[in-house]
Amino acid sequence: MARPWRVVVLDDGYPDYETERTILAAAGAELVLSPCRGDAAKAALAMAEADGVLVRETPIDAAAIATTQARVIVRYGVGYDNIDTAAAAARGIVVCNVPDHGTEEVSDHALALLLAAIRRVAEADRRVRAHGWGLPIDRKIHHIRGGTLGLIGYWRIGAAFHRKAAALGYARVLVHDPFVREVPAGASLASLDTIAAESDAISLHAPLTNATRHIIGRGFLALAKPTLVLVNTARGGLIDESALAAALAEGRVLAAGLDVYENEPLRHDSPLRSLDNVVLTDHSAWYSEEAIAELQRKAAQEVARVLEGETPLHPVNQTR
Repeated sequence: MARPWRVVVLDDGYPDYETERTILAAAGAELVLSPCRGDAAKAALAMAEADGVLVRETPIDAAAIATTQARVIVRYGVGYDNIDTAAAAARGIVVCNVPDHGTEEVSDHALALLLAAIRRVAEADRRVRAHGWGLPIDRKIHHIRGGTLGLIGYWRIGAAFHRKAAALGYARVLVHDPFVREVPAGASLASLDTIAAESDAISLHAPLTNATRHIIGRGFLALAKPTLVLVNTARGGLIDESALAAALAEGRVLAAGLDVYENEPLRHDSPLRSLDNVVLTDHSAWYSEEAIAELQRKAAQEVARVLEGETPLHPVNQTR
């Protein structure tokens, strides 16, 4: 009797994995929890006898892929920059994601960070808790209505954020996304330099690639208005954090709201931690109870499809 398919989960953290177990059992597969917690070497060992892999943050590099017999790797979420998709394709391993995960949650969180940064909500909270009262006169707040909103990256989450932010009264919305040819009425496509120079607020919704790494760097920030509020719920590597921290400290950028960072957790010595004009959250924009349940179901279903010989819904690489 042939052994059941073996599907390995490389990251723990969900309350339970019964959804995955049930879906995969119906496909003749057993689920094995093997938390690697960011250790690529452990991932290589865990993947050695896997037929399918489910992963969140742990890196899956070429060395890990070279050891595995897996047919499919599915990322719990949208981004997949922690997986060497080219190495997987070369070995005939399909890599998939869940591209519609957390659209409402992340766009909600981006809007919350935008408003919190503009209105200095976290700073006021700290002041009141410390028995202080009254906004210091040097803590500038500007109104939103009539301003210009810049969106870098559009697709699902960017479009959802645009829909929600439209109610705030921005006079113009500028969009930069090389894969988007047209945007809804009330928005227009623009170059990065135009967005940098003319935006009062910018929200990032781009994937992290070689082309987008540090897309917000010293040159971009040098063009920005001193009233700019920058929000990032996409990928930390989109921003040169040293350049942003310097711009915030020197008043060349007004404020920022960040949920993602170049290194996670955020380094203890990061200069961002000491700045009053930054709202920091812990890569939690994706979270809601409903989003987790949907994500676990869709990720497991994608693994099951491939193991059963069906065409996956959301492949992100081209196998040979």
